[in-house]
Amino acid sequence: MLSPRPFGPGTDSGSGSASRPADATGPGGGPVPDPGAGPCTGSGPADCSGSGSASVADGRRAMELLAQVRHGRLAASMRALPLLAVARHQVIEGRVFLRLHRGLGYHECCDGNVIAYGADNVGFPGLPASSGTDGLWAVQCTGPAELTEPTPGQRDLFGAGPLEVNGEPFDPVYLRLDPHVVRMHTLAYDASP
Repeated sequence: MLSPRPFGPGTDSGSGSASRPADATGPGGGPVPDPGAGPCTGSGPADCSGSGSASVADGRRAMELLAQVRHGRLAASMRALPLLAVARHQVIEGRVFLRLHRGLGYHECCDGNVIAYGADNVGFPGLPASSGTDGLWAVQCTGPAELTEPTPGQRDLFGAGPLEVNGEPFDPVYLRLDPHVVRMHTLAYDASP
């Protein structure tokens, strides 16, 4: 079982950015992409596509899967208590933008802190994890979040919001999650009963 390692200044990867500890490993024992460079999705600020690492390919695939579904669950801590909240998301240039209801106040405990965000295809098994696999998948991203104001084009990607949340008119607020750790899990099932 992998254990997440803290990220921060470490061994220089030659990119000129802060890098991960030299012994950090990802799925399958491969190296974890440099978090100082951003997520390794092949687009955006960090293009890690040339390394050939299984963890880079897994991270890229995880972000592709995340982009296939609309909603997920945000995990954070509010006044020292765990918190789970449903959010709408968009993957934009390797970052995960989240839309929440301002009236719940959850955005306040997320701004400037490390959060986790996860989504899956439970209930939508028609969204396969990989070619030839119709099983279930789950993706989790962990990293710092901050309040942001998306451009009008980015805001349009979210589509219409709900009319009400807990009886209050929906008032959107947006967070940007910079994923430093991305995990993907797949569950394949035999076709026989």
